[in-house]
Amino acid sequence: MFNKLLIANRGAIAVRIIRTCREMGVAAVAVFDEGDRSSLHVRLADECVQLQTPGGYLDGDEILRIAKQTGAEAIHPGYGFLAERPEFIRACEEAGIAFVGPPSGAVAACQAKIDAMERVRAAGYRIPVHTRTALDATTALNDEEARQLLDQAQELGYPLAVKSCSGGRGRGTRVVEEADALIESVRQARRETGNVYGDRRIYLEKIIPGARHLEVQVLGDSQGRILHLGDRDGSLQRNNQKMVGEAPAPNLAPAQRSELWETALGIARLFDYQGAGTVEFLMDSEGAFYFTEIKARIQVEHPVTEMATGVDIVREQIRIAAGLPLSLAQEAVNMRGWAIQCRINAEDPWNHYLPSPGVLRRFRMPGGAHLRVDTYGCAGCAVPVEYDPILATLVVWGEDRDLAVRRMARALDEFTIRGVQTNLTLLRQIIGDSRLAGGVYDTSLLGRLDAAQPESDKSERDLAVAAAVAYVLRNQAQTPVIPERLFSGWHRASRATS
Repeated sequence: MFNKLLIANRGAIAVRIIRTCREMGVAAVAVFDEGDRSSLHVRLADECVQLQTPGGYLDGDEILRIAKQTGAEAIHPGYGFLAERPEFIRACEEAGIAFVGPPSGAVAACQAKIDAMERVRAAGYRIPVHTRTALDATTALNDEEARQLLDQAQELGYPLAVKSCSGGRGRGTRVVEEADALIESVRQARRETGNVYGDRRIYLEKIIPGARHLEVQVLGDSQGRILHLGDRDGSLQRNNQKMVGEAPAPNLAPAQRSELWETALGIARLFDYQGAGTVEFLMDSEGAFYFTEIKARIQVEHPVTEMATGVDIVREQIRIAAGLPLSLAQEAVNMRGWAIQCRINAEDPWNHYLPSPGVLRRFRMPGGAHLRVDTYGCAGCAVPVEYDPILATLVVWGEDRDLAVRRMARALDEFTIRGVQTNLTLLRQIIGDSRLAGGVYDTSLLGRLDAAQPESDKSERDLAVAAAVAYVLRNQAQTPVIPERLFSGWHRASRATS
């Protein structure tokens, strides 16, 4: 097992990894930039080092330099940033530093979306209808390319999705309802996917109407064993981010669930998968599953599976990276009761979901049995504007789904955040919706919700805007300081370096 591990990430996932490292007796090294000096992951880590280059958390060379400087034997990328960068994983492999995730070849194979789908189709599994050639990454979309796209889209039929060849259902995806919107959507998608993935190539995929988004968490070790940790429903999405998830997925017949699990395992074996990953599917109104992609990393939604199964996925990731076998067999995996997760963002749902940076004036988390909050938030903590606005994930468990829904409603009511605008009120509306209560929803539900803003939230939004302005002005004049460290009876004191 490793003695020291560097966490190449920030926010809630960095805090979550630190906690498992502490339980495993592995020293955790945190990295941070100027905006994260007050973040909880900096206070909890055994060592912390400031990033010095403009690339920040995306600068793989800087991350490797710090790993060598601190004597870290492994790097955990969390999600986002470097988690699915094959070139960074190869650099770790060449440097003799363990990467806590799949090998570079597996990540590259999963990222090649068209090739991955065709491999799965050739093995006899269903995939969505899509264009089988990518649009070249030329600087501009010329007239010939535009005509080809329009012809391909007409052949597929509308509505369709413009998708990144590297990013799947995430960043770069655009939904197109009619031909007039296609070319501009492609231009926007190419710009975004080029910025995020360094790859401007896109393809078109036919949308499955009324679909549900289902996924299966898998784990694979270096000895060739692969198992699943059950299924999740991630249909409640906005901008391809899952706002509410639950495990297991509601309203699946036992035969459907068994088929979903076995299909996911079969697909994972096609890629000789190692580490933690998620095999994702769309299910149509007839109950047929269509493979869409493998997320070759841990996901924001992993806590809901942990609550339903009792398995620490990060612990298994670290064990796998150290060359150890999985600590459990498939027969030992049991989904008990029901778990629901909400993604709490620092953003304004009633103002085009604009990010809401600032300083948390009050941060009171809910309590009670069978409840978990993964967050970097605390009173006095800065919420920077530069990163994804996710502030926390709230997960509850119940002996049945009805209890889990009621427990989540209660927990959302108890959660109090002041200083920034959040989506808490919108989440309360989602959890209170009758379609969610009945488990009869699909990927279109969030778009059909009447998210009317309560009067009480309007005044809070005005205060949050004023706080955000003050935050930006204060940051411009901020004098660098060494981060405060959190000392307690269980924290091993260590020196912060910069």
